Amino acid sequence: MKSRVLVVSSANMDFVQRMAKIPEAGQTIVTDCTYSYIPGGKGANSAVTFARLGADTVFCARVGRDQNGTTLRRIYEKEGIDTRFVVEDPESATGLASIIVEEDGANRIVVYPGANSNVDENEIEEAFTTYPDAVYMQFEIPFEAVRIAANYAYEKNIPLFVDAGPVSDAVSLEQLRRVEILSPNESECEALTGIYPDSIENCLKACIRLCSMVEIKYVVLKLGKRGAFVYDGKYYHIVQGYRVDAVDTTAAGDIFTAALTYAYLKKGDVLEATRFANLAAALSVTREGAYSSIPTLAEVKEFSKQMKSKDR
Repeated sequence: MKSRVLVVSSANMDFVQRMAKIPEAGQTIVTDCTYSYIPGGKGANSAVTFARLGADTVFCARVGRDQNGTTLRRIYEKEGIDTRFVVEDPESATGLASIIVEEDGANRIVVYPGANSNVDENEIEEAFTTYPDAVYMQFEIPFEAVRIAANYAYEKNIPLFVDAGPVSDAVSLEQLRRVEILSPNESECEALTGIYPDSIENCLKACIRLCSMVEIKYVVLKLGKRGAFVYDGKYYHIVQGYRVDAVDTTAAGDIFTAALTYAYLKKGDVLEATRFANLAAALSVTREGAYSSIPTLAEVKEFSKQMKSKDR
């Protein structure tokens, strides 16, 4: 039976502009490089990951009453996501990330939150009428909306899964009440605890500090090439990552935490779920883009076979 996951988070359109060099102030450059519009936003990346892995996915977000919003809704529907709670905002435009990429790979990003800033209690409350098995969030929408959704999850005894990014001054873990799995990356861990997880000792110290802020069943630190550090309140485990030729790491963290949540809901084994998440994230970085790099369940299984054969 499929787990139903309610994702309360962000939806953006990414405007990716490739160019040889950034123009100087007042300068106009004509280039034969390309530009593209690509679905983005941490919440949308995660919702698509859940859908492609096979979860019954409900997405609660805001888009503008504009062409980008219409396009995103159609994409989510094509992925099989329940979009009844993707609300059209009558006043704000769809969130936009303007991404300038130079020839050497350096990028500059400006994010316009737009409609993401207006997610409110009414739509969150309505989304809970779908009776989800789990609630999944990040911090790319106002923290008040995160707090409201966390309270509903707590009151209804629904496990809450949090990908702890991006971290801002508004984020207050204490207000989440209870979290099943909290998964920050290295920089998010440092922003939340003041401890950079560059050693086993620091990973452990950071996890203990996180658990002192809010009731957490498991902390899973995303450590990039080093894999993941899992802490259950008493013991820790290091789950090794997979060596691959990385092409683009965009959205790898979003894919990791969604895959972690999906696998954990299946069997309740956090270490097995972390290994699965490492596989999904490793596969994603071998592909360009965010949306285009999200794997299906069949692709993750095939990749797992390839990794096992490689180790022999």
